[in-house]
Amino acid sequence: MTIQLLAFYFFAFFAVLGALLVISLRNPVHAVLSLVMTFFSVACIWMLLDAEFLALALIVVYVGAVMVLFLFVVMMLDIKVAAAREGFIRYLPVGIGVALIMLAEMIALIGVRAMQVAPPPNPATMRGESNVAWIGQALYTQYLLPFEVAALILTVGIVAAVALTLRQRTGVRHQSASQQVAAVARDRVRLVSMPAERGDDGAKS
Repeated sequence: MTIQLLAFYFFAFFAVLGALLVISLRNPVHAVLSLVMTFFSVACIWMLLDAEFLALALIVVYVGAVMVLFLFVVMMLDIKVAAAREGFIRYLPVGIGVALIMLAEMIALIGVRAMQVAPPPNPATMRGESNVAWIGQALYTQYLLPFEVAALILTVGIVAAVALTLRQRTGVRHQSASQQVAAVARDRVRLVSMPAERGDDGAKS
């Protein structure tokens, strides 16, 4: 328990440090990298709580996909840092007020949960399995139909996004891959042989 407590304090320190760096750093790229450190530290804390599925999902989905996309977008865009921070001081009191309200709500929630009875034991631990194995077995047996419905809805969303991207619009130039592949060099370029002519200064042109 002592080792786990020290590990929790270690990961929690870097999680809080990364969160503070996200809102304090002036460079957007550094802020995104600090958010990656925060997510990874929180994933390590979830590993200590035997929530392996949440930890792996956080690393694979957020750190491995979403944050890489954020970093790519931030590096591609020409963000004016000075203009983005012009209204920081003006909205600082409102931000502090919202943060205090959220802190009070979290403390109240923790107090209410502490006064309740002990939670039921972890079913994965009772069966001697890992969290990932138990969730996978429950997901593909007991909750197979809702899982397939959710997958179908996501597939429809992907198809709709592709259809909206490929729709024909007037006045917009677009590429045609079939026409580009079928292009022949002799149809694009024509070489013409012309005799040389003398200019006024006597030089050939």
